[in-house]
Amino acid sequence: MPWRHQEWHPLKSIGWLRAAVLGANDGIVSTSSLVLGVAAAHGTHGSILIAGAAGLVAGAMSMATGEYVSVHSQADTERAALEQERAELAADGKGEHRELMQIYIGRGLDPSLAKTVAEQLMAHDALGAHARDELGISPTLRARPLQAALASACSFAAGAALPLLVVAFDPGANLIPVVSLASLLFLGGLGGLAAYVGNANVPRGILRVMFWSAVAMGVTAGIGALLGRVVAV
Repeated sequence: MPWRHQEWHPLKSIGWLRAAVLGANDGIVSTSSLVLGVAAAHGTHGSILIAGAAGLVAGAMSMATGEYVSVHSQADTERAALEQERAELAADGKGEHRELMQIYIGRGLDPSLAKTVAEQLMAHDALGAHARDELGISPTLRARPLQAALASACSFAAGAALPLLVVAFDPGANLIPVVSLASLLFLGGLGGLAAYVGNANVPRGILRVMFWSAVAMGVTAGIGALLGRVVAV
């Protein structure tokens, strides 16, 4: 049995990793910011919990809806491109063969080899060959709207649940610093994990995520405190 050399590359994880980290980051930042804003406006513990829970559900639904619409549009575009390519193959098979051959020549194959490769691939699966090498569409990268929507909603909800749990178990006067610190630690862990899996600089990834998240939470808390004073007046 021939030995098959297999390698793992970080780029293989970039798609799902980016979506998962983005969703979880959004969940933590938006929910913790919302909680801090209400807390800074001197909201009661109950109102803070309700606001956080509402933010979790609303954010998860928003992420799912946005991702579904976006990815469905991509799927419609891919489907239209494949239909056009199928029609072109039926109308001008030789011209499509030359087009595929030129793609392989541009990638470094000599003309005779490019011609042979194009012939064999088109004989095996003409539409698949053109979809992959001309259009950049492959089965592993095809748009899947429902899968993308579910993944975004779940990752957002998982991230949002973390600061909400901190609020639930800490109804004391130190809610703002405790939620802020816990959220930043969660975010730093996510940033570090993403950088590690992607073979990037881990400390830089942690600091970048924590810095901009702290800015977002600080701005929201400041606006909440300001609005609290205005309403009180």
